[in-house]
Amino acid sequence: MHDSEADVAAATADKATPTGAAAYVDAAPNAAPNAAPNDAPGAPSGAAPANAAPANAASDATAAAESHGSPIIDDVAPRRIHDVGDLFHAAAAILLAAVAMLSATYLSGIVMGVESDAHTAGRALNWMVDLPTTLLQQLALVAITIMAIAQLLIGREWMQTAFAVLAMLGGFALAWGLSLAVGAIDNATLTSALSALGSAPGMKLLPDFYAGAGALLTVAGPRRIRSAVKWGWHILYVVAALLILLSVNSVAGVLVSAAAGRLVGMLIRFAIGTKNQGAWGEAIIQAANGIGLNIVTLHRRVDPGLAHSTLEASLDDDLVEGSRLYDAEDDQGRRFVISALDSQAHTAGYFRQIWQWIRLTGVSMRRDRSPREATQHHMAMILGLRNAGLPTPQVYGVADTGETSILVLQGADSMRECNLNTLGDDDATALMRYLSVANRRGYTHRRITPDTLARLESGTPIIAGWHNGDDASSAANTALDQVQLLALLSALIGVERTIAAGRKVWGDDRLISLAPFAQKAAIPSRTRALESWDKHTLDDLRTALRALAPQEVAESMAPVTLSRFSLRSFIGIALLIIAVAVVFTQLKPDEVFAALRNANPWMALACLVFELIALVGSAIELGAFISRDRRHWFGIFMSQVAQGFAVVSMPAGVGPAVINLQYLRKNGYKNTAATAIMSAVLAVYYGGTVIMLVIIGLFTGSDALSSMVPTNTLVIIIGIVVMIGAIAMMIPPVRRFAADRIMPLIRPFLHQLANVLTSPKELTGSMIGMLILNVATGLEFWAALLAFGQMTNPFETLFIFLLANAIGSAAPTPGGLGGVEAALTVSFGAAGVPAGVALSATLLYRALFYWLRIPLGAWAMHWLDKRNLI
Repeated sequence: MHDSEADVAAATADKATPTGAAAYVDAAPNAAPNAAPNDAPGAPSGAAPANAAPANAASDATAAAESHGSPIIDDVAPRRIHDVGDLFHAAAAILLAAVAMLSATYLSGIVMGVESDAHTAGRALNWMVDLPTTLLQQLALVAITIMAIAQLLIGREWMQTAFAVLAMLGGFALAWGLSLAVGAIDNATLTSALSALGSAPGMKLLPDFYAGAGALLTVAGPRRIRSAVKWGWHILYVVAALLILLSVNSVAGVLVSAAAGRLVGMLIRFAIGTKNQGAWGEAIIQAANGIGLNIVTLHRRVDPGLAHSTLEASLDDDLVEGSRLYDAEDDQGRRFVISALDSQAHTAGYFRQIWQWIRLTGVSMRRDRSPREATQHHMAMILGLRNAGLPTPQVYGVADTGETSILVLQGADSMRECNLNTLGDDDATALMRYLSVANRRGYTHRRITPDTLARLESGTPIIAGWHNGDDASSAANTALDQVQLLALLSALIGVERTIAAGRKVWGDDRLISLAPFAQKAAIPSRTRALESWDKHTLDDLRTALRALAPQEVAESMAPVTLSRFSLRSFIGIALLIIAVAVVFTQLKPDEVFAALRNANPWMALACLVFELIALVGSAIELGAFISRDRRHWFGIFMSQVAQGFAVVSMPAGVGPAVINLQYLRKNGYKNTAATAIMSAVLAVYYGGTVIMLVIIGLFTGSDALSSMVPTNTLVIIIGIVVMIGAIAMMIPPVRRFAADRIMPLIRPFLHQLANVLTSPKELTGSMIGMLILNVATGLEFWAALLAFGQMTNPFETLFIFLLANAIGSAAPTPGGLGGVEAALTVSFGAAGVPAGVALSATLLYRALFYWLRIPLGAWAMHWLDKRNLI
């Protein structure tokens, strides 16, 4: 039975009902909101009303409170918390400084025009030109410092006072460091745009006044609770505007200096934490009094294993993230659950909402800036769902005090966690009916994850956690809700059983319409983190939904555009920008074309053949470790071709590793297994290359590059790293942290890596691929030398090439650009090859192995992306 046939059957009794619950119904329009039919399955007979209590009885705690004449409060003193918002503000400061510096360099005309307009508008202040502006800055800085520090000292904030002064010194130091860095860059445009009037490149290039004052005020804040800090910022803004109008400071210089101070202040503030300004203890009781409650006992729920004495999201308050929970009782013996949401704890949730709003397109997302907005909206959602006949927590009221918003729920919770391993077909049907009731009334959940599945005392499964949802929802939001539930159930009970339940509740037509929404962007990360979830789950669900439609309809279906932004698209755009920058700044077409024109065409063609063989060897090296049922050789080969595009944007070795890791993940491997295989490939490659160098060196007696091997430097670096690690492990807290936190993460990886490397068949196949790759690459350079008439010993050429290429690839440039060319040219020149021939052969080799692979790699990445292989 589905929605289009008749009203769906039914809603359970209220969540607060302690003795049982009825099956819920999508009631007819004229039905009472909370009415439940007497014959509804699971309905108890004579269920007691919620929170039933003897009329003249009070709890022992109430009697004790009355005897003492004051409420009994069991609370935990507020602690300093690390506000996630501080890190976001620090990142924003870095972005502001970068934009200001780039604008000053590449948009100097616009910046100069803005400053010219500002100076023109400031002619009315010409009478101030003769004033000592340095004195003005110093007076402002002294006033800001005294105001902020005095308020902190009056409030006995000793630690915050010390760190505020430290932040000011740090702001000065960072401005000084940036001045030196800009002076070292020696860019006349940037220096002119940032410098103050009459300053010279050096330590006083940037006006450090803004950095010091900004860092001080940031740590002394926040401004919303300290008036001295708020007025300090106002003074800083006014002084900045005056000095810009008087041409004393530049716009870019002020912005960069202020951003530097903000960065220092935010990082220090996050490190030391900020005092929680929320309501605690007596303040919560006073807030409850404001909504008609006379609380006599207040008991804080605390989990000792969690930081800041906060609990994880609990069903008791409908999964409000970051809230503090209290059990309370009033003078009438009624019991309540009080959920307190502080503004600092709400910051992370707000940024999560912002991220969802940025990431998804075509669907509306909530953005509750304050805990007050979030709590009031949550109450409205709960009341609306209850009015629709669905079991929800019983809301008593909402109270706000200071930085905390309080949601008061009446009665003991009748929901409990749902055992995901015991879900059956009837449970799936019940969950879909529950969601159908809410969706038909315009309510959507927006984040259906495993922890939102709960059961009533009767065993009926329901959906909790509606605080992120919304009402008056669009069709797209409704479809996302249903797809999220379908995907979650598919991971828990299988796709076939999920589709069968969906056909019973929603019908074929509705399921078919959901197929375009079945994509990764719609599925929450917690669902995708389930053990039973793999890369094929969503594909199988989408295939099953399409199979319900006629063939011509299924073929015409196109995915709905949901993801405005994804990490993969961001990385792709970033790599493309870097690649374009590298091509246009480093490529010297005249030299490359000259080398190609003078080369023997047959030998150049031989270079291409050897390069193709090298790609085959690279594919064999990776494919040997992939299980037979997942080993698709052409896809593996294309992933190695795609490395040509990644190499141009990343240091040598990093790009291929990233491509291999992503390909393995898309091929169904979990993170640990994929990382182990990638590490095994790297171990085979680097270990095999070293063995090849030793063997060839012993048999050929080549010592052409012995002076270029940085043995002492390598040993010193390894020794320093080992020494630091040993000293760190001597410290008990560090040792315990490594044993409790780091080793549990590393141990599975090491186990997987050992399993991979101890499989003789796979290891032998990978070593064969490594040999093909190295030999073919070395012979490619040997053919490049022959293209210019230089005959060399193939074995000695292979030895010198492998060693020089390894040394040059260590350069921290995309693909070792510059370092590889220099190493090959110098190395073969030292081996007796004429310098001109060595340079020409190097340019030919790099043109084919590096530059030609850029468009081929881009095409391969597009091919892999279309098939969801990368």
